[in-house]
Amino acid sequence: MGATCGHWMASKELGDIVLIDVIPGLPQGKGLDLLEAMPIEKRDSFVLGTEDYKDTANSDIVVITAGIARKPGMSRDDLLNTNYKIMQDVVSKVVTHSPNCVLIIVSNPLDAMAQTAYKLSGFSRNRVIGMAGVLDSARFRAFIAMELGVSVENVTAFVLGGHGDTMVPLPRYSTVAGVPITELMEKSTIERLVQRTRDGGAEIVKYLKTGSAYYAPSAAVTEMVEAILKDKKKILPCAAYLEGEYGIHGLFVGVPCKLGSRGIEDVWEIHLTDEEMAALKKSADSVKELVAVVGV
Repeated sequence: MGATCGHWMASKELGDIVLIDVIPGLPQGKGLDLLEAMPIEKRDSFVLGTEDYKDTANSDIVVITAGIARKPGMSRDDLLNTNYKIMQDVVSKVVTHSPNCVLIIVSNPLDAMAQTAYKLSGFSRNRVIGMAGVLDSARFRAFIAMELGVSVENVTAFVLGGHGDTMVPLPRYSTVAGVPITELMEKSTIERLVQRTRDGGAEIVKYLKTGSAYYAPSAAVTEMVEAILKDKKKILPCAAYLEGEYGIHGLFVGVPCKLGSRGIEDVWEIHLTDEEMAALKKSADSVKELVAVVGV
């Protein structure tokens, strides 16, 4: 996941990139391999692989993908507590060497780990962002485009809420060339695509068996990084720490955000129906359960 983020970002020449891992030799090998691709791609991104956080000093953006996947026999609480300890270690080192960076969290469980990073870092809420909505919306867009046989460029979609079974795809705000998909598809078809979106990660895991998605998640991270580095003021669904927006307090939940040079520059509160709002609150309650386990 982390190396593929580096791949996308280097290919877009977004800046100099440092890959860091705890496995000796792994980041150095991947970093060097990617660096040697730059002359072919005609990109001047410098790529370095390392095990030393000193090499990441003064980063503008730090993407955290560290964490373990759930193993057979491991409870949800075991997974949370293990990844909490990993996040604790990583965040402390990142903050020491890059105190002015923007943090983008990818580690799972996404919303709980974003909240952990926010609390541990002491950063303002605009500088800690969870990657989930961009990925989930991209999956929804891909499924809509396939169903209607249209270009993905014509399709926009919004998925709010936590990154998991309780995510909230919004068909009313999902369009093809500006036309809501509610005008283009039967309700049953939309419901099928919504469910496939919710199951998007699990569907890929089922195929891979020993791994999970990394191309689309890392592309989603790259879109967020580009929006921040280029100060694009792009509206993207991201996990943000809410302080009353949508009636939610003190939790990371996926909502539409404006990303620019300062990270999250604004949270957009769009009108939701009672049913949509209830689904978002249910999603927030699931996040609340997770963060309670690790006490953040």
